[in-house]
Amino acid sequence: MPTLFWLVDAEVRDAVSQLEAAGGVRRAEAEVDAEALADAHARHAAERDRRIPAGHSGPRPSGGVGGTRRGVKCLHAHLAWFLAGGDDPVGAWTAGELVLDLSDFTVGPSPGC
Repeated sequence: MPTLFWLVDAEVRDAVSQLEAAGGVRRAEAEVDAEALADAHARHAAERDRRIPAGHSGPRPSGGVGGTRRGVKCLHAHLAWFLAGGDDPVGAWTAGELVLDLSDFTVGPSPGC
């Protein structure tokens, strides 16, 4: 599975769905620098791949954010990685479109971990 981070806040998740339904994926792809996006996919893949144990013999995920190697597939995946601290220009674009107050989001271990 290529997805490493997930949006769990229902309001944010629904707002991203509405943005996607209104053409947000195409807009993000047109407005975000293609080279910066390609770099983000490479960083995401490297971060994900570092988490795979050395002796893993099962299927390996491929692609970058949302499993794609180029372009924008899923604003949810980009925003989730951005909110988790990832350097993702599409996640930043999405947060800006939704006018999210980033101080409302914190990154840290889950309770009980």
